[in-house]
Amino acid sequence: MLDGSNPLPGVLRWTLGDLTVTVLNDGYLPGSLDLVVGIEKDEAGALQAAGFRAREPRITLNAFLITGPGRTPLLIDSGMGHFGGDTLGRVPAALAAAGVRADEIGTVLLTHLHPDHAGGLITADGSAAFANAELVLHADEAAHWLGDGALSRAPDAAKPYFENAAKATSPYAGRMRTVTGGEVAPGITLVPLPGHTPGHSGYRIVSGDRSLFMWADTVHLPAIQFKRPEAGMVFDVDVDAARATRRRVLDEVAADRSFIAGGHLEFPALGYVARDGAGYGFVPELWVAAA
Repeated sequence: MLDGSNPLPGVLRWTLGDLTVTVLNDGYLPGSLDLVVGIEKDEAGALQAAGFRAREPRITLNAFLITGPGRTPLLIDSGMGHFGGDTLGRVPAALAAAGVRADEIGTVLLTHLHPDHAGGLITADGSAAFANAELVLHADEAAHWLGDGALSRAPDAAKPYFENAAKATSPYAGRMRTVTGGEVAPGITLVPLPGHTPGHSGYRIVSGDRSLFMWADTVHLPAIQFKRPEAGMVFDVDVDAARATRRRVLDEVAADRSFIAGGHLEFPALGYVARDGAGYGFVPELWVAAA
């Protein structure tokens, strides 16, 4: 296993029509098999071992930068920011390595409001990390985490998630757009993927005859959930709905041979899904260094 403590920013550029998709690795979340629900812990551990992964998993975290001629840079998710430990929070360094300043970002498309995706919206002092950006997210996501009385109704164990969502979005209160689907930016369509959170969303990016489906948190642990899609995570707001969404999406992208990316697929997080017996397998995209 490569050293996950490597401080160098993880950046990979990929051409999609006239767009450039840059994968920005934010680091990893130290995980545990206690996070897995729906299958036995010993089976989850065996799947990790079969996938040449440590029994106690590291959950990769990625954000995505979209640039192109005549386009203002756009970001999908923001990483953990200062909410995480020393294994996370690398999106700012990765963005700088990609040659884009935070104040150049015109839009941040959020997949959902968990802190590992929205925490990077603010700096350590609580100000907006992206001074000129509009936030876009699903209306159900905003209602769940930010709606009137949402914090008071939340179970005690979940209250920090609600508080963090409010902190992360508050500097953008006057420039936050909620949607339920459709085109949210030129060539980019929001795809509802409910279950992990109520407004959990992916984004389909199309340029010319090329497309990329960024499926957000459909899969957290590739060695486990491709083989056993019924395996969920304890932080799924609705485990059954998340399971149904995962099965549907895996079936669709395998049948369509879709080019996909994921917030928690191992860097560089681009590839394809193929059926493998009763489950599925992930086939990383082939890439070579530029001459």
